Amino acid sequence: MSTSGTALDTGDRLGGLETIRLGMRHSPELRRGLGVTTLLAVLASGGEVVVPIAVQQTLDRGLAADGGPDLAFTALMGLLAAAAVVLTAVASYLMTARLFTAAEQGLATLRTKAFRHVHDLPLLTQNTERRGALVARVTSDVDQVSQFLVFGGLLFVVSVGQILLATVVMAVYSWQLTLVVWLAFLPLFLSLRFFQRRLTEAYGVVRRQVGAMLSAVSEPVVGAAVVRSYAVADRTQARIDEAIDRHKAASFRAQGYTAFSFSLGGVSAGLANAGVVVVGIWLMPGGWLGTDSMTLGTVLAFAFLVTLFVGPVQMGTQILTDAQNALAGWRRVIGILETPADLSDPGADGVPLPSGPIEVTFDHVGFAYPGGAPVLHDVDLTLTPGSRVAVVGETGSGKSTIAKLLTRLMDPSEGRVLLDGVDLRAVAQADLRRSVVLVPQEGFLFDDTLAANVRYGRIDADEAAIRASADALGLGDWLAGLPRGLETRVGQRGESLSAGERQLVALLRAHLADPDLLVLDEATSAVDPALEMRIGRALERLMRERTSVTIAHRLSTAEAADEVLVVDAGRVVQRGPHAELVAQVGSVYAGLHASWVAQQGRAPSAGDGPMRAGAAGQG
Repeated sequence: MSTSGTALDTGDRLGGLETIRLGMRHSPELRRGLGVTTLLAVLASGGEVVVPIAVQQTLDRGLAADGGPDLAFTALMGLLAAAAVVLTAVASYLMTARLFTAAEQGLATLRTKAFRHVHDLPLLTQNTERRGALVARVTSDVDQVSQFLVFGGLLFVVSVGQILLATVVMAVYSWQLTLVVWLAFLPLFLSLRFFQRRLTEAYGVVRRQVGAMLSAVSEPVVGAAVVRSYAVADRTQARIDEAIDRHKAASFRAQGYTAFSFSLGGVSAGLANAGVVVVGIWLMPGGWLGTDSMTLGTVLAFAFLVTLFVGPVQMGTQILTDAQNALAGWRRVIGILETPADLSDPGADGVPLPSGPIEVTFDHVGFAYPGGAPVLHDVDLTLTPGSRVAVVGETGSGKSTIAKLLTRLMDPSEGRVLLDGVDLRAVAQADLRRSVVLVPQEGFLFDDTLAANVRYGRIDADEAAIRASADALGLGDWLAGLPRGLETRVGQRGESLSAGERQLVALLRAHLADPDLLVLDEATSAVDPALEMRIGRALERLMRERTSVTIAHRLSTAEAADEVLVVDAGRVVQRGPHAELVAQVGSVYAGLHASWVAQQGRAPSAGDGPMRAGAAGQG
């Protein structure tokens, strides 16, 4: 697995062309029909050049023709100019429509791929990257790319083409005036490389600050109850203000470069127009540099051509600026897509798991996080199909890591985890999720109805199937007592339900999934005794006729299990029934149990056996 600092930031080191190449690869829709769109762009550019030529021909050969104005020729030039305007408008419309469609289709694909890949990222990467920053990569960063591609991408190419075409036509009329125009813009062209580097750096900072700002804003929104309860609104607002100020400072810096480059383009345009008029007059017959080739029509045509030159230059300068912002966002999205998933899915080539209670085997399993000390050491054990196993140990002992390996949220660094003799790495993810279900310590609920949340266990389940599962768990009366039954909305993160009710929804979801192996990270939320009894009865029914592994935080769960695994410092140091383990004087489990009994304030039962006094807490 890779850490966030070395994985998701990989895209930030890409060059502009490499970013575009990878972006096109991830969004193939952007390449489709590009030839036709480019042809339309050429027609749109060529049509605009026709008008200055028509003006020059009208003045020099129509209105100023020998023998008086040639009205027929003037009318022909007018029709030609009108036709060019119509052609330009139609080509521009078709080009824009095709560009908009291709961009939105391509970016929808990019956004979807990025969102899906977020779920395939290593857990350590997800946990170390702020949620707001991840959301920004899939939302606002893609939006920046969208705006650039729709309003600037191909238009930049069109602008370059129009500049070259205008230069060729201007050179045909007068190489002297063409030289004047290029000299006026030479400082801008020479500074573009400098501005590009500065803008790339500046907008990279802007995109990162957007993610930081979203994180700073979203956290107190989600944790609004904590903010109010502890009266830390001022402190929270200060954090948000600081994030906003950092974003503002980064944006000011980037916009400063933008404003300077755009202003330099305006100065260059003014110099070019003034230079064309002055030098053009000097080049006309009778002028200081008088030539017979320079006419009034040529000067006016050149004025139009300068406009066709200046407009794309200024537009290109602005688009180049926007491109740096878009490329910075594109790099961040590519950073997600180019971060390899830590778990390979064999897909259709995967080995199917048989149905029924599963035998679990840890074959000399070891695990360590990247750059960290080993968390598990040589775990070697087999769990009987259909058994109820409780895993206990102090905080940090490695018991939760066992659950993550068992459900293949992570792969072991050493050894193998097998289900019915099949290595988890050889099982297709879809098949694994049908056979193995994890009920986390706090089941996450989405802002939807209770029925919609339960259906995450089985998407195609109808209302009858959900009610049947509720009855099987003894939760039918609880459902009936809700304001709108299955249509009760649970609120964001299930905040409309109590902690215990959220656990009931998680258990109902798991029962609907009907797994062969059930892994539970036992919740420690405080609930009222009646609801705790209801949760206990539902768990009892949920674990029937299937293998279950519970990460036990309360040793009453271990007392009821068929077998207890005791984890200490990353090793399984004891295993066996509760009564047998608690009778081993001085053992780790006896100490854990003694501490737990003391916390509960009850006397040990006869079946508890002797216990080590003064043992450390369970944790």
